[in-house]
Amino acid sequence: MATTTTQDSFTVVKKCITLFGAVSAVILATVAVMAFTGHEATSFMWFRGVILLAVTPLLLRLAGRAAEGSYRDFDRLRTVSTIMPVALVGVDLIPGLCPPWYAVLQGLSALALVAVAVLTRTSAFPRQS
Repeated sequence: MATTTTQDSFTVVKKCITLFGAVSAVILATVAVMAFTGHEATSFMWFRGVILLAVTPLLLRLAGRAAEGSYRDFDRLRTVSTIMPVALVGVDLIPGLCPPWYAVLQGLSALALVAVAVLTRTSAFPRQS
């Protein structure tokens, strides 16, 4: 059975994931506006924007199931939230792949996932029994 502290932690995790999704939506909307106004919007920027926005409901689903006591989904969320920020920033550091503003916004979205990774590694969350 989950404690109040655990449920509070999952509430914060869900808010961080929602923030990640909101920043991803802003990024995708910015790319759309840029493309519409004739500025550079590469297929990489479009593809990545769509994929990261699409991942948000999946992360929320993992968090919801983890909050209900699923250790398997908790472990998946913990793993994904640890790997994704590293991958996001790592790809953004490849010279010439994306403009600086895009990398900065992706970095901001990654910070929300860093918070999820930190929270899922604290003692407030259930351990496998």
